[in-house]
Amino acid sequence: MQLEDMILVSVDDHVVEPSDMWEGRVPQKYADLVPKLVPQPDGSDAWEFLGNRSANAGLNAVAGRPPEDYGFDAMAFSEMRPGCYDVHERVRDMSANGVLAQLNFPSWPGFAARQLLRTPDKDLALAMLRGYNDWHVEGWCGEYPDRFIPLGLVPIWDPALIAAEVRRLSRMGCHAVTFAENPVPLGLPSLHSDHWDPFWAACEEEGTIVCMHIGSSGRQVMTAEDAPAGVTHSLTAVSTMSAGADLVFSDIFKKFPTFKFALSEGGIGWVPYLLEKLDTHYAHHRAWTGEDFGGKLPSQVFRERIITCFIEDRVGIENRHDIGVDTITWECDYPHSDSTWPDSPEMLWKQIGHIPDEDIDKITHENAMKAFRFDPYPVRPKEKCTVRALRAEATDVDTGYHYVTKRQSLAATSAALRDQQDRAQESKI
Repeated sequence: MQLEDMILVSVDDHVVEPSDMWEGRVPQKYADLVPKLVPQPDGSDAWEFLGNRSANAGLNAVAGRPPEDYGFDAMAFSEMRPGCYDVHERVRDMSANGVLAQLNFPSWPGFAARQLLRTPDKDLALAMLRGYNDWHVEGWCGEYPDRFIPLGLVPIWDPALIAAEVRRLSRMGCHAVTFAENPVPLGLPSLHSDHWDPFWAACEEEGTIVCMHIGSSGRQVMTAEDAPAGVTHSLTAVSTMSAGADLVFSDIFKKFPTFKFALSEGGIGWVPYLLEKLDTHYAHHRAWTGEDFGGKLPSQVFRERIITCFIEDRVGIENRHDIGVDTITWECDYPHSDSTWPDSPEMLWKQIGHIPDEDIDKITHENAMKAFRFDPYPVRPKEKCTVRALRAEATDVDTGYHYVTKRQSLAATSAALRDQQDRAQESKI
């Protein structure tokens, strides 16, 4: 196999919601309450919802910008690549990158619908959530069914409503939802509670995969308030490791034996260590803890029920057999700051080009297609799904850097918006 022969399916990318996404998708009585995009004095844009404003954080939409331009400062839509928020331009950017398909996480609502969890009027919150899902499934993914894997939000504040939304999404052809890696920081019961059983039962019934993205709990690993950004960024996988251990030692897999979880953007290099630690604990302590995995080791349960995901992870690839080759999926993370766009094939090939073709196919697309029930081939013939074929369709796409003029008051305005949002959120939780 050559680099150009790969078929790439990314299970973690992001959409910056366009300003008109709720139009015609919420009941008329809520039409005037939907989030609105409001220009700020410094030239950036912010979402306004129920009197609170939240900025478009810069790191969420830096595709095409040079690394020295990255930062937390708020951005205007005019400063982003149109592919961040325009589905037609997104597909062109995907083709230029040789990527067949993506699964897109939300931006403004939060990975676990945290913005709507904080909304006091839960009827309004549910209407906004369903409006988002209708837009995402029909208005975004529906435009190109061979290029997108739908991903729905769930009303995290009510397990019965979650179950109903999982079933509604399934009828729409959406078999993946995004949920918190740890609900506790959101003021909700833990994964070890039976509180979530209606949710899991619906996923079991519909074959829906649950995606737990890093940061979805709202809690980042911080060693100290004055620690450099590199500390937190380097430790992002710690919360994913915790989620994996929680899932294995919970009763979820015993009660509901088939549906799966994906640890989105969590990396894979740490997985062999965790699996060894799970099994070592079980061997030494099961006599007094009473833990029972039905004749299996905890590591076997992990491999059977949890999908792992990586962007760049040479250590994980070299230890893929200890992880479980059938569990590993690849991510591009467009348009975030960790994304490998527009050189994903080249960067990925450096890590996997030396491994057997069978393993390459599993990691690049087959595992993702199976886990997320995605089949593009009835729409797009397989020979048109390769890196070579896709890039040939997008030779006119400019993938070079574009530079944004720095605004003098940007940092101060962004900080003020974040402070305002934090105070509003704290008062509602």
